Amino acid sequence: MLQVMRYDEAVASLFQVPIEQFVAERKRLAAELKAAGDKDGATKLAKLARPPISAWVVDQLWWRARDGFEALFETAQRLRDGKLDAMAAHREAIATLRAHAVKILTDAEHGATEATLRRVTQTLAALAASGSWDPDPPGALSADRDPPGFEAVGIGNLAATPEAQVASRRTEPAAQAHGTQVRAHGGAKTHDAGPGRQHRADGAADTDAARERREAADAQRRRELAEAAARAEAAAELRRAEAQRAKAAAERHRIEAALRTAHGDVAQREREVVRLERDLAAARHMVEQAKAVVDGLEDRLAQFDN
Repeated sequence: MLQVMRYDEAVASLFQVPIEQFVAERKRLAAELKAAGDKDGATKLAKLARPPISAWVVDQLWWRARDGFEALFETAQRLRDGKLDAMAAHREAIATLRAHAVKILTDAEHGATEATLRRVTQTLAALAASGSWDPDPPGALSADRDPPGFEAVGIGNLAATPEAQVASRRTEPAAQAHGTQVRAHGGAKTHDAGPGRQHRADGAADTDAARERREAADAQRRRELAEAAARAEAAAELRRAEAQRAKAAAERHRIEAALRTAHGDVAQREREVVRLERDLAAARHMVEQAKAVVDGLEDRLAQFDN
């Protein structure tokens, strides 16, 4: 007995089809859910928007390059934990997924334009920053994502476009020159202020108090980071389990679809057998009629011999 498709299985199946088949497949799956008694799921599925080509590519990366996506999330988490040595690995993960995106677009005969790849990279950066696909199911984006302020989540601007990186490099010399001028002016002001021993003593006391406040703030920050890391690890484990369930569900759906196709083939061949048997019966009847004619003619011929 075939198992009834669930809504999450239908979503996983829908977002893996070629983009030009999305609308037709959405209609077919919605009808299948409705026929199975899941009217709410059918209605919800029918409302899922066809993604733009850039979001569709990101979905395909999840289904076809899962290791690359796990590397993206893992390196992003390390950066949020303050492990800056993961920066190179994070950029490499994005570059690897971008290369996969080019191949997917090319194989599907869609243009791998710079504008499309830029949107793909921005969506990857947004997913890395949030650490999950929420509120969408994994591999089921209907729209592109825009990265939040990366500093707010502990990740620097790692996914900057090549144009932004060039602009940053161009502005660095000017910023350095400006900083040199500021330091020069600051030094002049300090010199004008004079030694001021009492002022230095008061400043030392203020510095001690400020240092204590900074140390307390740093300790609090470390505790918060440890708690966040524990929560992130639990969330990552949950995401991995969900990904495994989604993968198993998608595989089951593919097997069930193949089984439905096989049942259809059997039914078609059985109908063909019935038709052939009917034709065979008709042919045998015609043979019998022909034999009767032969017998009659032979009898008449025998009469002439007598």
